[in-house]
Amino acid sequence: MAIKTIDVEVLAKHSGNIFKSIAVLSRRSRQISSKLKAELDNKLAYFEGFEPELEDPRFQEEQLRTSLEYELRNEPTEMAIDQMFEGDIYFRDSNIDLDA
Repeated sequence: MAIKTIDVEVLAKHSGNIFKSIAVLSRRSRQISSKLKAELDNKLAYFEGFEPELEDPRFQEEQLRTSLEYELRNEPTEMAIDQMFEGDIYFRDSNIDLDA
């Protein structure tokens, strides 16, 4: 992953505070990461129970292709930042009294 600089002011604009933005990105990144891990585990679970077939090179290629597909995806943090910039992340401040 290449390092990209992000304007801190633009990042802070999304929540009004740079620290809130980072906290939101951190939480969203963890959500994305756990979702991707669950997807990968489900796909790799298909290969369990095929002990004799695991020796077949075609079977190994398919398993390798599945693993590489997930390795080549963007990092969860990068996905979260992109989602924030596109306005796809909804969050609210739990410290604000909505009834006031």
